[in-house]
Amino acid sequence: MTQIHQPERRSRTLRGRPYSLREFAAKYGLKNEQAESLFTRFGPSSVELDLLMAAKRRSPVRSDRPPE
Repeated sequence: MTQIHQPERRSRTLRGRPYSLREFAAKYGLKNEQAESLFTRFGPSSVELDLLMAAKRRSPVRSDRPPE
């Protein structure tokens, strides 16, 4: 009998601290629908999402650093 193998589902390792959906949208000035789509496809990893936005040539609208 032939067995059908299901592909293993691999979870991604979270790199960097996780963004909240609201934080990600605010940082890059995204509409909720845009932010949710990217967040769903790429996960909450701040490193992954920052790299993605850099590849799209989108600079942060607001800084993560507190004012000096």
